Amino acid sequence: MSTGRLAVGGGLGTIVLLVVVVLLGGDPQALLQQMQGPAGNPAAGPQQVDPAEQPLKDFVSVVLADTEDVWHELLQQQGRDYRVPKLVLYTGQVQSACGFASAATGPFYCPADEKVYLDLSFCEELQTKYRAPGDFAVAYVLAHEVGHHVQNLVGYSDLVDKQRGRVSKAEQNQLSVRLELQADYLAGVWAHHAERTKKILESGDVEEALGAASAVGDDRLQKQAQGYVVPDSFTHGTSSQRSRWFRLGLQTGDLARAKELFELPESQL
Repeated sequence: MSTGRLAVGGGLGTIVLLVVVVLLGGDPQALLQQMQGPAGNPAAGPQQVDPAEQPLKDFVSVVLADTEDVWHELLQQQGRDYRVPKLVLYTGQVQSACGFASAATGPFYCPADEKVYLDLSFCEELQTKYRAPGDFAVAYVLAHEVGHHVQNLVGYSDLVDKQRGRVSKAEQNQLSVRLELQADYLAGVWAHHAERTKKILESGDVEEALGAASAVGDDRLQKQAQGYVVPDSFTHGTSSQRSRWFRLGLQTGDLARAKELFELPESQL
């Protein structure tokens, strides 16, 4: 990774690489280094979308446009400009400015090129493997990754990056948890304002998003994979934490409260 910037995995949480296939990023640096592909790999790039996936492609494009509208408005209120992230749809594997990744990485955001990467096959896995069905589960995933873009723009990502190598592994993991929970909160903030302006929510949508957040918390994934949990290894937060912060963002729509994720003691997350 020549840029020095790390990809941020996102919305649905991961568990330790040695335990289970990483979902949505895990430890981004270790993951991307492990999966580094040979230069010039012809498959390492965006691929053509299967025609059968066109409705899903259209759906994620609409969701991305909705996030742009909300974040333009909210950041403008803070006197900031919102640079629109680019969505890269790929199949199998892709080369980003943060390194080479495969579909096993899950959706991720690369701050070095300000792009969100998504293999559409992951959306099917949400329903089958992770038992989180529904369109709004997909919307939550995308909104979470866009939340990482917002963090990059306002400085929270740099706050965490500057601590790498300066704190213990357990402390670094805890900072990663706070960053991921904040992205969950920002996804909820987006949903709050999109509903306020466009009435996007239908019956069951909130439950779909909460189900996606809960289904893949670090604790649940570790329990499924190895029968026990190792809290110090958490990088994305527990199922209850993921759900709680998304719901709080949805209920309040208060961007200012995002800073609480880096102010509250660990016991109150």
